[in-house]
Amino acid sequence: MKPSTAALKLDVYLPATPPEFQESVISREELDELQRNPPQWLADLRRDGPHPRNVVAGRLRISNSGLARGGVTEPLTSVQIADLMADPPEWLIRERATHAEVLREERRLRELREDGNG
Repeated sequence: MKPSTAALKLDVYLPATPPEFQESVISREELDELQRNPPQWLADLRRDGPHPRNVVAGRLRISNSGLARGGVTEPLTSVQIADLMADPPEWLIRERATHAEVLREERRLRELREDGNG
């Protein structure tokens, strides 16, 4: 698979990976091995970042769209994410509320479908 696909599956920001990872084709077996026994660079990236958008959004408990609405366009490190969580700006508070409401509505609709089919 392409390095971009492997990075997505590993939840890491591709430009922060080593050049040999970025320039190689990764087999399914190699990906599985990276997940089972991450090398130091992968462990460091997962811990410290910079993190891709989906990871940043997940850690902030908002959607990827919420990141864009908040003006976050660059990958963030774990320290930057922690700083945002420690002193959340207004946009983050608003996006968390919006995201929580969307999740509640999705859960409600799922329960309605399950009850209707049961």
